[in-house]
Amino acid sequence: MGTIVEPWAMAENGYANANETIKGSSRELRHGRTAHNLSSSSLRKKSDLRLIQKIPCKTLKNILSNLQEVILGTKLTFLFLAIPLAILANSHHYGRSLIFGLSLIGLTPLAERVSFLTEQLAFYTGPTVGGLLNATCGNATELIIAILALANNKVGVVKYSLLGSILSNLLLVLGSSLFCGGIANIRREQRFDRKQADVNFFLLLMGLLCHLLPLLIKYAMIGKSSTSQINKMSLNLSRISSIIMLIAYIAYLIFQLWTHRQLFEAQEEDDDDAYDDEVTVEETPVIGFWSGFAWLIGMTLVIALLSEYAVDTIEEASDLWGLSVSFISIVLLPIVGNAAEHAGAIIFAFKNKLDISLGVALGSATQISLFVVPLTVIVAWIMGIKMDLNFNILETSSLAFAIIIIAFTLQDGTSHYMKGMVLLLCYVIIAACFYVDQTPQKQPKNNLGGVLSA
Repeated sequence: MGTIVEPWAMAENGYANANETIKGSSRELRHGRTAHNLSSSSLRKKSDLRLIQKIPCKTLKNILSNLQEVILGTKLTFLFLAIPLAILANSHHYGRSLIFGLSLIGLTPLAERVSFLTEQLAFYTGPTVGGLLNATCGNATELIIAILALANNKVGVVKYSLLGSILSNLLLVLGSSLFCGGIANIRREQRFDRKQADVNFFLLLMGLLCHLLPLLIKYAMIGKSSTSQINKMSLNLSRISSIIMLIAYIAYLIFQLWTHRQLFEAQEEDDDDAYDDEVTVEETPVIGFWSGFAWLIGMTLVIALLSEYAVDTIEEASDLWGLSVSFISIVLLPIVGNAAEHAGAIIFAFKNKLDISLGVALGSATQISLFVVPLTVIVAWIMGIKMDLNFNILETSSLAFAIIIIAFTLQDGTSHYMKGMVLLLCYVIIAACFYVDQTPQKQPKNNLGGVLSA
């Protein structure tokens, strides 16, 4: 696989052409980086390796360098403290709501670090394989929570959390980005390339169709077929649609990573000088391939552990906090799980780089809609759990209006703070709707119709 020259080794041996080599190669690596990569990188910080350079033992030096880059190389380092606290609270049987809260906080830096590690591995695997790896791990938190909720037969939590992830990306993240970017650049016209957005809209509309049809079958067949027959038709259609959605997602990856990569490359024009100042951190690998691979597995296991805590304690947190499971799943879970990525999108909007912000919001929403949701249906099918794509009329209508509002907002390729404000207010209205929804979540229900079960 080749060897990596660690940052401390480069400084120690005084490579004469190090800076020139890094700056030259960085310009190649800049192209092909996705908006998701750049968004997460905005929360990283330079590592000070001067003390590590003085350690004589090379093995110890490697270990400490890895710890410095992976654990301390993010502005969210302090949130890692929530992880041992959550484990401690669970092992000593402290309050269930406390465990839930600490688990959500602990998931925030882990999601950002997974993005960092996939980017590090991409230096060794190449941009195409790296892009596939990033596409697979980009929403690892949502996928793990969904699978663990399925294992506990909490189909309602699965549907709510996935719907919430899509809505938060479309309205909250994009709305915050447009609003903050508009305020920060109030005297400048903000423009963006619509080509990438148009591709995402088509795919989101296809995903919406797959949610609408099982819902329409339910109402169209009332009085014509029995409830069990209607549920069976909805389930079969959902499974077929899920397979088609996964095929569409594979085609989307081919389109994004091979045939039309130029549409999705995050450009950082007009920043060459400032960019070169941080190239050594952002554009060269700082850990080896196998170290990055081991860290990625470890981070994924910790995400799975915290996700299991969150799924197990969500009802108790709902009771104690006075919030419905639907509100916690649709609003709190997506916001906390993607906080790092969301913050990065807003930071780039401040810098008048809306293409990156749009790539984060729309790309993540598309990935959840066409990959995570159908994959969850297929996994539930394998597990013998009857989960369909009927998210019920209130939830599906919220998704439909969100996509329509976004389409109208971005149709002219320009932005200002008023557009962002409208999107944020729409998100608040939808969140308020689920906040006032106090429908009991614990009574037995049919997973294929009626009120979603938790």
